[in-house]
Parts: sequence; C-alpha cells; structure tokens
Amino acid sequence: MCALSMDQCWYHGNITRSKAEDLLSKVGKDGSFLVRASESIPSAYALCVLYQNCVYTYRILPNKENKLIVQASEGVPVKYFDNLDELIEFYKKENMGLVWHLKYAVQREEEEAADEPEEDVDPVPTPPILPPRPFMVAPPTSEMKEVLPLNENSRVAEVSKLSLSETLLQRLQYQDTSSVSEEHLKFIQDYLRVHITSDFEMVQTGSSSLPQLKKLLTVLCKELFSEASRTLPSLESIQKVFDQQLPPGIHQRSQLLGEASPVNVVLKLNQLISLLSSVEEKVKTLLIEGPDSTHRRSLIPPVTFEVKADSLGISLKTHLKVDVEMGKLIIKKAKDGPEDKFYNHKKILQLIKSQKFPNKLVIVLETEREKTQRKEYVFTDSKKREGFCQLLQQMKNKHSEQPEPDMITIFIGTWNMGAAPAPKKITSWFLSKGQGKTRDDTADYIPHDIYVIGTQEDPQGEKEWLEVLRQSLQEITSISFKVIAIHTLWNIRIVVLAKPEHENRISHICTNNVKTGIANTLGNKGAVGVSFMFNGTSLGFVNSHLTSGSEKKYRRNQNYMNILRFLTLGDKKLSPFNITHRFTHLFWLGDLNYRVELPPTEAENIIQRIRQQQYPELLGFDQLLMEKKDQKVFLQFEEEEITFAPTYRFERGTREKYAYTKQKATGMKYNLPSWCDRVLWKSYPMVHVVCQSYGCTSDIMTSDHSPVFATFEVGVTSQFVSKNDSKYTESQGQIEFLRCCATLKTKSQTKFYIEFHSSCLESFVKSQEGENEDWNEGELVVNFIEALPKLTPIISDPEYLLDQHILVSIKSSDSDESYGEGCIALGIEATESLVPFHTVLTHHGERTGVFQGEIKLQTSQGKQREKLYDFVKTERDETIGQKPKGISSLDPAKEWEQPIRPADLGKGVAEPLLQEEGQQKPEMFDNPLYGTMSSKGKGASKKEQDYPTALRKEHPVIPNHGFLLTKPQDADGSKSSNKQLSPSFWVPTPRSRSYTSCSQSEEKTMSEKAQGKQKPPASLENPAPLKKPVKPSRSEVGPSNQGQFSKPPLPSKSRAVLDMQSTKGRDYRESSELPHQGKHRTEEGPLGRTATP
Repeated sequence: MCALSMDQCWYHGNITRSKAEDLLSKVGKDGSFLVRASESIPSAYALCVLYQNCVYTYRILPNKENKLIVQASEGVPVKYFDNLDELIEFYKKENMGLVWHLKYAVQREEEEAADEPEEDVDPVPTPPILPPRPFMVAPPTSEMKEVLPLNENSRVAEVSKLSLSETLLQRLQYQDTSSVSEEHLKFIQDYLRVHITSDFEMVQTGSSSLPQLKKLLTVLCKELFSEASRTLPSLESIQKVFDQQLPPGIHQRSQLLGEASPVNVVLKLNQLISLLSSVEEKVKTLLIEGPDSTHRRSLIPPVTFEVKADSLGISLKTHLKVDVEMGKLIIKKAKDGPEDKFYNHKKILQLIKSQKFPNKLVIVLETEREKTQRKEYVFTDSKKREGFCQLLQQMKNKHSEQPEPDMITIFIGTWNMGAAPAPKKITSWFLSKGQGKTRDDTADYIPHDIYVIGTQEDPQGEKEWLEVLRQSLQEITSISFKVIAIHTLWNIRIVVLAKPEHENRISHICTNNVKTGIANTLGNKGAVGVSFMFNGTSLGFVNSHLTSGSEKKYRRNQNYMNILRFLTLGDKKLSPFNITHRFTHLFWLGDLNYRVELPPTEAENIIQRIRQQQYPELLGFDQLLMEKKDQKVFLQFEEEEITFAPTYRFERGTREKYAYTKQKATGMKYNLPSWCDRVLWKSYPMVHVVCQSYGCTSDIMTSDHSPVFATFEVGVTSQFVSKNDSKYTESQGQIEFLRCCATLKTKSQTKFYIEFHSSCLESFVKSQEGENEDWNEGELVVNFIEALPKLTPIISDPEYLLDQHILVSIKSSDSDESYGEGCIALGIEATESLVPFHTVLTHHGERTGVFQGEIKLQTSQGKQREKLYDFVKTERDETIGQKPKGISSLDPAKEWEQPIRPADLGKGVAEPLLQEEGQQKPEMFDNPLYGTMSSKGKGASKKEQDYPTALRKEHPVIPNHGFLLTKPQDADGSKSSNKQLSPSFWVPTPRSRSYTSCSQSEEKTMSEKAQGKQKPPASLENPAPLKKPVKPSRSEVGPSNQGQFSKPPLPSKSRAVLDMQSTKGRDYRESSELPHQGKHRTEEGPLGRTATP
C-alpha cells in the first residue's frame, strides 16, 4: 500500500462515515473533501466530497501492483495513481469525473491529549520481555529493495534461501537423531533441503499458510493420529463410568474424521490429555467416598419456607417444603411435622406472582381428573418468594423431559483488584451477597450454569487465578467447573467457566482484545472479549478497563467506540455488524471508570448522601447515565437499578471509609466516590432475559474497588433437528417483507440496498436498490416496494423458526458500506398475515435511522411448545393496570416488536399501591457502611419522609448540572401532589424488564417524520385494566403497557432484623464517624429503572 505523507491534512484515518459527513457539513462549501479508511474493504479508502449540501463517496481501490484507482461507473476511463497525493492533485482539476472538483481540504480535528499514566494507582507492570528468537537469515529490507536493481534483488533472495536451508540442516546434524526412524529422518531432511523454500516464498508474499510443513507433519503424525483415535473412546468410556455429574443419556464426544492434519492431531491429543488428567482423580474420589457421594455433594438439599395461607378468610401458618431432587412440593402445618400433602413436579402447572403484593404467590396445581386448583400463599418477604420460585424452576428443569434446556443462569462478576492478590475467601462474590439487589439464602444451593469473571489490574498469573476461582466455586457448589476460555491483555482478564454437563453444548469459542491505552497501542487500558455458541444461542462477553479521571469522560466514550469497532468476536460471516448485533445476548462488564460529576468541594456532601442511602440524588450526576441518556455510549444497552453504594474509592482493608483525596507533587488529587464498576447487557428483541441480582460485596477489602456481581436468567435455544414426519417436510417456510422503508440520518447522495442475514438462512440475501425520496434536515427516506426478495428458511418448523431473528444492513450501492444495522424478531404467532415491524438502525454505536414495514411469516404445521421460563407468570392487578400520570405510552403500531412477557409485569411502581391497601411501607435496606436504618424511625431524613416512595428509588431525570447537592430543599414537598419536585430527584419512567428490544422511545422522531403521524394524546393511550392472570402471547403488544407494570417495592425485613431495629441505636448519618458493623445482608428487592432513551 502506498505510504501516507505527514502533511496529508485531508486524511482522517478510521473515522466513521457519519463523522466524515458532520465534518464536511461544518465547512459547507462545494468541493470540500476528505479521505478516510473504507469501512467495507480493509485496504481501500473512501473519498468524500460535498456538493450542494450532499456528500458523495468514491471508493479508492488498490490493484495488484498497488496502484490506486477511483471506482467509477461503466464507460468512464480508469486512471491509475502511485499514491494518494497524486490522486488528490489530479482531481483538484475541474471536470475529471467527480461530481465537483476537490477544492477545500477538511483538516483533521486535534485529537484529545493522550492518556497519562494513572495517578491514583501504582504503575501497571509492563509485560515480561520475551526471549530472543532463534537466528534466521532475514530477507532484504524494503529500503535495500529500493536501491538494488531487480536482478540483484533476486540474487540476494536466492542467497537468503540457500543460507536458511543450510543453516537448518546443520542444526539437524548437531542433534542426536538415533531414536528417530530412518523414514521420518529422510522426510525431515527433504523438507529442510528442498520444500522449505516453497514455504519461504509463501511467507514473503504475505501468506500465513505453510503447505509443505503441513504435509510433513501429516506424514509424521499418521500413526499417532490413528493410535489416538483408537485410544480416545476407551478413555471416554472409563470417564463416564466414574463421572456421575454427567447427566444420563449424554452423547459421546463425536469422533474427528479425516487425515492426520496438525489441527486434528492437536485436538485429539488435547482430548487425551484432558481425559488422562481427570480419570485418576475421579476414580480415587469414588473409591474413597463411595459411588454416590460425588453426585450427592452437588445436590440441592430440601428447603422449607414458612408461609401464610388464606382459608375461609382466616390466615393460617403453614410450611412449604421444596425437594428439588425428588421433584416434590410438600405442604405441612408444622415445620418438623408430618406431610399433609405433596405434589409431584408434573402436577405443579404454574406459579403466578402478585404484582400488587410482592410477597404473595399463587400456585396452580393439577388435582384428580385433570382439574386445576389455585393455592395462595404469603411469604415473609419478596426475596423468600423469589428463592421459592427459583427452586421450583430448578425442579422443573431437572425433571424436564426435554433433552436440552430452554433457560440457563449466568453469573457476571467484575472486580478491579488494585494490583493486590485476592483474599483467601471470596465466596460472597459468587453467592451475590452484600449490598444492592442480592440473592436469598434459599437460592445459595442453586449453582449457575456459566460464570464469567472479569478483572482489571489483576496481578496474578492465569493459572494461579484459575485455581482461586475453581476452588471458590467448588466450595459453594461441590462442582468442578470446566474452563471454557481465558484471555488476558496485560492486567485485564476474562475467565469463562461452565458446568461439566454443558461442555458439549458449547462451541465456536472465540477470544479477542483491543488496546485503548496511550496512543491506542498500550494494553494498560482496553478490553478483552469471549464469545461462543450455547447450542443454538450466541453469547458474547466484554470486559473493559476504560480511561480514568473524572474529567476524561469523552476519552472514555471514544474508548467504548473503538472497542465496539475493532473487537472481533462471533460469526465472521456477519461482517457488516459489530458486536452489538452479533449475539443473542451481549454482556459488557468492567471498570468503566465513569464518575460522579461534582466538584471536589461536594465531597463531604456526597459522603453524607451515601450514609443516608440517597443514591438517586448522586446517580443524577453519574457520567455513564448522563452520556447514555444523550445516546453517546451504550446505545440500546440496559442496566439494572443501582441500589448499592459507590464501589470506588475505598480505603484498603475497610469498607467504612472512602479515601477520596491523595496528595501528589502537582497538588491534591480527588477521586470522589463513584460507581466505576458496572454490568450492562443488550439482547435481541423478544428473547427472555431477566437480571436477578445486581450489587457489590461488603467483605472483600484488598482493593480500593469492591467486586460487583450480576446474575441473569436467559432463554436459550437448542440445536434444532427437523422432524422427519411428512407434515414438516412437505410445506416450505417463507419470510416475506412488504412495503418497507428506511429513514437514514445521512447527507450522502447514493442508492441503497438491503442485506438480510440470519442463521435460519443458508446465506445472506441482497435486495434490489430502493427508491430515494426527497430528503431534508439530513434525513433520507428510502422506499423498498418491489425490490424485496422472499426469504426461504432452512427449517420451516415453527418451534424453530419463531425463535429466530433477521439482521438487516442498509448498504450504499456506491461503496458497499453499511449506513445502519437492525434486528427483527420472527416471534410472530399470527402467521400467514401481515404484521407491522419497526426497528432502530445503528452503526458503530450511533443511531443512524429506523427501518419499518410489514412482515409475513409462513411456517409448517405445528406450534411452539411452552418454555421453562413461561412457568413463572405475574398477575396483572386491576389497580396496577392504570397508567401513571405524566407517562405517555409508545406508538401502538410498533408494539409487536416487544410483547410483554409475564416476567416483565412484576417490576415497577408498586409501592404506593401497598399503602393504598394498608400494607406496611418497606424498610430501607441495611448498609454495612452506615448501620441499620428504618424508614419509620428518626433516621429517615425529612426529604425521605416527604417524598413519594415510588419516586424515591427510581433512576432520576438528569438534573441541572448547575445544581449542587448543597442546594436547600423544600420541606413541604409532600403537602401538594401538584407541586413541582426538586430537580435533584428523577421522575420514574416505564421500563421493560424481561424481554428486551430495540429502544422504542428513541424510534419515534424519525418514524413520525416518515409516516407523517402525530403523537396521540397520553390520555388516549390508557389500556383497559385486566383482572385475571394473563399469559401474553409472543405477538401481544407491550411497550405501551410497560410503564404500568413496574417492579415490586422493597420487601419488608425479616422479624429478626426488625427486632434489632426496635432498639434505638446511634444515628451515624449526622456525624462524620462511620459505624463498625459486620457482614450484612440486604433485604432490598428490585426497583424500577429509567427506560433506555
């Protein structure tokens, strides 16, 4: 490729297409131009020219001789250039084939100052220096090639080849080859003498393939491969006899076929090594502990819950005993008394959570003669109800007749270790114990299916850290977890562990990293990622450590964009799509380093707010939430409510004091308490995902950061095998798009086509070009009426097809660059009829438009079976069905994309309803930093008492940045419901919890412009209240209801905690001293969250 000179001010490197358009628009003169790297071809460029406020893009391609040409229409003579300077000078002349001659070069913007070394941590150790490589004669350098004539070049290269061959043959002679067979020795000598020159030439041309070496290794390993293939099944049989953790009926590992290629040999040997290293340990354990002990240790013991049952208007105490292993629910009057009645797992049809009462549950049971019975129980608090539901789901899953799971649970952990080794005990992290939305004790025995652990500033080696993790998980689960992947970039690391039974369900493992440190070349900052397939579901995980410093949020935003563009994970066939569209579920974790944006003078006020657990006030100044609200980062990602104290910057050895100042040579350095450590996720529309916990530990204190945990229940699909019945094979499925249009945010003047990608298609499908409408205000509407192809799925069975998704990319015909990507769910129960769809288009993390139209799905006969995650529903209460005032619904025409699933319904603004029913208002949860607090006692601040409960814990609307926490607050806020609220609080907004989709609220503007519609009045959008438990279908509308069915309130505390609180203790909130309190357990339930903008 031609070299770029330093004075090429018009060359902008890897800037995005939309950024190029913005720069040209700022200049606003005809003939303004710049050159950027092409997004569709790695070695190409894009020349962007402004003419009459439109941007025209020309692709600059290199040919085989590295000459540059501008891609032109047919009939236009092709002109060749040696370099970009020559090309630009040529097109500065008039009438050379461009829409306008090049006149005004748009100069590069000054880049933000490079990252400085961390001021608040010890310097990150540099990677170890690698030992010198073995000596090999190098080919001539490019500088030598330029000076020497051609024949001299050839002669030098020939000498190089001979000297290399002779050198290696000489090394072979010095070795003791007496144990090498004569046949093999001859093959090696032939390769070094003759064939290595062929591989040498391949390397010189830029190829990574070594065909001659591959042939040599195949010949040498032929007998080894044959013997390994013969031995492997025997070892697998022994392992399965002694490994009782494997479920019955698990399929034997598929045998590798083909020749003894190096790749196949390595795979075989790795399998042999793994088996040999584990068999002896398994046999020894079984002989010592007996044939059942290995299995029994990992079983879930029976758990008993004390509940109240309503009988003829009288509340009676009773006990529910859940025996997961036996598959029974036992009802007893006394905890240790005899069984009154028991129900087999097959007789337990459904669990229905009350939304109005967060500790009430209805169990639907099958009685004699296939009749059903509803039994209603009230638990001590909502966390106990959640624990009961999780155990019942585990029971149904364990005894399911389905060979593959519909749902798995995933643990996500992130921890900046502060360059210090982990303490001996870190099990609280994996049990989700500490502050925030935590797990109930009754769920401790339920192991997660997958554990993903991300660390930053990790001083330990991979082997050492793996040992710590596996021992900790063994301690709490009695399961020896399998290492799926581990990847490290300097001190940033990600580890993925899975249950042994899932090892054969996981495939297509991929790892990658991106450096965003100083000059984007150092790995002290950046990201590591892992992706894989779990049966038919793609999962992606990114652990990132972004730039530090309160003032560097824009640099952090750029770090995020760079990771998004350059982290390569997942299916490489999805080249138009970045990682946000490549996975059914994508989880992003790490030390994102976004801070609470307040001046240092507010430090003590921040500490005071933390003592009073007034987190919503502080979250109003959280940089990540503000940048996300402005759609600058993490577009369409979700995050669970933050109900825990800031996780940074603590004094090491304690969690009772924030060390927010540090004296430096340049002056005082401030690190205000902040939520640096976060977990976010983004899933395809209409897939099941629920965040079950989100918080931080309180007892791991070796670092200045606290570890953060988040656990998720996610829906997964199986590797579908089509049925052989004729009714499935005779009718062919079809996916048809009709009357589609794309509204694009662009000033480009070009034609567009659509690419359709999906795992349910044999290959991607292109449409014909659409028809452009007149555009204005930087928006272009492209209509696709007759240009849309009919898509034929590989399997037409609805059980398969209704779980699939179609990815769309709107591409330019001129440059083949994508102008926006979106995702459309096929979960349409109203098949054979037209259904409207609507999806946001994004590109490189920016919102670039919307794509909408109608879709018609034709499947074979049959229907989807009910999934395990449909076992738990949420009751729609009549009073809950009223839409909160001031919250407008979304456009009903778009609602098909986000049907409400039952798990959506139990989360939101239920607290005021409890008070309407005369229920006791929930307590504030304990904070280990600041002692026990009750919302009824004197400890609650005046503002806490006056402010409506439903609004106090919601994520706020971002306040005026000029308003500081020291501003006097209105003490009479509760006297009038019409009085305006203090700007330091946020107003609650509707949210979707269980089923994700592209954010509908952000779609409205462009959609209404394209369709000429106006927003309907909020008063017209109130849906009719529903009284009965409802099982919504996949195609049922949802976004307009999501604001109404919000999360339950904080649960009441257990009796033991209330008794502790009844004794008047010291109120630490009014002093600078912090209490000294042992390990705590929060009782907080889920909260409402601001909807993604």
